Amino acid sequence: MAALALAAATALLAGCSSSSDDTSDPLADTAKSGTVVVGSNNFAESILIADIYGEALKAKGIKVSYKPNIGSRETTYGLLKNGSITVLPEYNGSLLAYLDPKAEQKSAAAVNAAAKAKLDSKLTLLESSPAEDKDSVSVNADTAKKHNLTSQSTLADLKNIAPELVIGGSPEFQTRQQGLLGLQAQYGLKFKSFKALDAGGPLTQAALTKNTVQAADIFTTDPTIVKEKFVVLQDPKNLFGFASVTPLVYKSGLSQEGVAALNEVSAKLDTKSLLDMDSQVQLESKDPLDVAKAWLKSAGLS
Repeated sequence: MAALALAAATALLAGCSSSSDDTSDPLADTAKSGTVVVGSNNFAESILIADIYGEALKAKGIKVSYKPNIGSRETTYGLLKNGSITVLPEYNGSLLAYLDPKAEQKSAAAVNAAAKAKLDSKLTLLESSPAEDKDSVSVNADTAKKHNLTSQSTLADLKNIAPELVIGGSPEFQTRQQGLLGLQAQYGLKFKSFKALDAGGPLTQAALTKNTVQAADIFTTDPTIVKEKFVVLQDPKNLFGFASVTPLVYKSGLSQEGVAALNEVSAKLDTKSLLDMDSQVQLESKDPLDVAKAWLKSAGLS
């Protein structure tokens, strides 16, 4: 069953929805003139939100092509700068931490202002949505029971037991401030070892479920948290900051009509809706493109 689940999830992350609209190289240097290229990072929720953005633009008569499941922010940011991608779903606080690891994150508005100041001049952030999905350190049910950890426990509660635990996450998590570096600097956490997996995807979920790792970087809207009884640890020092879903765009590649369409999406996309759509895609194996279209219709955006 685990093998089948992994195969299904792998198929999803290969871009089983929007990729069917465009089978060309996702790392192509230039986009076709007049076409808005909507890209996504290499995890299921990013692909889903990219489908929402793309279909919202199509509803306004804008020509769209998709470049799904490209890779991590370290790759996609460069592709935005050179115009290979026009639109990318981002998380404002996570983007700011990438652009300026030392930046403080005291409010969503301050985060957006600071991120815009650090962005390449060819890029801009549009309006942030109420939907938020941030990184978290979560432990599996066995680890929580063994060490009396609950949903009220904090990352500081791991300090004495971290040397016994293997933590998993994307390769980038090992070197990011919003990762092992920050966990050690802010909370004094030194884990037994780190296991490179994926960005909160099926590899990470499976490793945490099977106890291959006892703690992992799991996104807070991940439906497996409830399904597998993972315990998300509180982050009182706000290491993981803010993570409001926000379109990041290549300014000259998107018309004002396109900007307005994406801002309309942001105005209506909330965390509850996002979690519901994530559950449909990741637990019920629905096509993310179909889920995106259904939500846009329900929100009056298509």
